Amino acid sequence: MELVPEGLTNVLFWMLVATSFFGSFISTAAGIGGGVTMLAVMAQVMPPLALIPVHGLVQLGSNVSRMTVMFRHIDWRFMGWFFIGGLIGAAIGVKVVTALPTMVLQLVLGSFILYSIWGPMPDRSRATKAGLVTGGGLTTLASMFVGASGPLAMVIVKGYDYDRFTKVGTFSGVMVIQHGLKGLVFGIAGFAFTPYLPLVAFMVAAGFLGTLVGKRVLLNQNEDRFGLILNVVLTLLALRLLWQAGQEYLGS
Repeated sequence: MELVPEGLTNVLFWMLVATSFFGSFISTAAGIGGGVTMLAVMAQVMPPLALIPVHGLVQLGSNVSRMTVMFRHIDWRFMGWFFIGGLIGAAIGVKVVTALPTMVLQLVLGSFILYSIWGPMPDRSRATKAGLVTGGGLTTLASMFVGASGPLAMVIVKGYDYDRFTKVGTFSGVMVIQHGLKGLVFGIAGFAFTPYLPLVAFMVAAGFLGTLVGKRVLLNQNEDRFGLILNVVLTLLALRLLWQAGQEYLGS
């Protein structure tokens, strides 16, 4: 098995590994944002059809490490109801996940990233059990197509009056559910993960280091400025995705 999968260079390989560290650092220290950051970068260099399943596998590993570090802060009752909904969303997703062409995936990804940064989010009133099941189903289904559905799932987590550590821990558990089910769906659909396993292993290891560093660092200085810079970078990457979708549409 080759270390660098076909379609990537050594430079891009290690750039993705570094991005995984940075993404996990953000997700742990700031609560959210790492998954979208990593998705936006991976979308520039990964084959479109491999983007969502490989991103999901990396996110699964990174969130398992974050979930382990935050284990004692997790709300397991929340996780149980969310998991039921996730199973329903995954069952629906396995029927339709392979049906979208590359252009549509790029369009959906670019639009989703822009909305998750700048768009209004739903009301974050305290979720009911039925709301958790529904939210688990819808966000898990969405993750099959947009990859980083974390901003939507975090809306549900924020509906509870958790402290910061419980929010991060429970959110990490939710992401383990979503990405684990997504990996299962893509495996059933026939995606070949094997060529990407070395890349995934290095990215997961880097993500674990990012989690450890992120837990120790509080992003409380120049936080607004940092958030603005991050949003601008993500916006530019999302606009590039939309540009690529438009180019493919015009060339078709």
